[in-house]
Amino acid sequence: MNKGIALVTGGAGAIGSAICRALASVGYTVAVNCNSSKARAEALALELGGIALQADVSDFGQVESMFGKLAELGSPLDVVVNNAGIAQYGLFQLTTAEERGRVIAVNLLGAMNVAALAVPQMLKRKSGTIINISSIWGDSGASCETVYSASKAGLTGFSKALALELEPSGISVYYLAPGVIAAGMSARFTAEDLEGFEIYQPGDVASDVLKLLADR
Repeated sequence: MNKGIALVTGGAGAIGSAICRALASVGYTVAVNCNSSKARAEALALELGGIALQADVSDFGQVESMFGKLAELGSPLDVVVNNAGIAQYGLFQLTTAEERGRVIAVNLLGAMNVAALAVPQMLKRKSGTIINISSIWGDSGASCETVYSASKAGLTGFSKALALELEPSGISVYYLAPGVIAAGMSARFTAEDLEGFEIYQPGDVASDVLKLLADR
């Protein structure tokens, strides 16, 4: 049964693709967003019978264009998973203004840009779910990932506030804050670096997304 459209930002990466596959498996038409990984996004969309949409979520104009293409599908936007994110590793005092701005723009403002266009559609139907993929580092902070931690702390706060704002309208907003995930951003670390941390797989995050949707 088709449940409507599920948009997954950063959908071509390891975590995003696991989320896309999970959503498709329970009946959603998946819109796979990407910024630079167009070929992977298109291949995944073809596999799942969905659509690939290239847009830099930090650029509101590109997000508007992406939503225009979503509207052409003629199905309601039921789920948004704000998964797009980038890391910045190093001593804070050595980061540049450009690096700091880029991390905040993608990880926090990107989710806001997408939500700003998704919410009006969901309000019309008084139904919908937004799930933001935050991080444990947004709660505890991580040495040498100061800007990343700040962006995820902001995303967590945004999620909590938006949930309170939209709850009376029948729209659910959640966030997930997984720990170290064995993919993508953690690839730079050795097994010794990660000793003592609980390691999550991309599929674990995807399973948690489905659990949140089941609990609506």
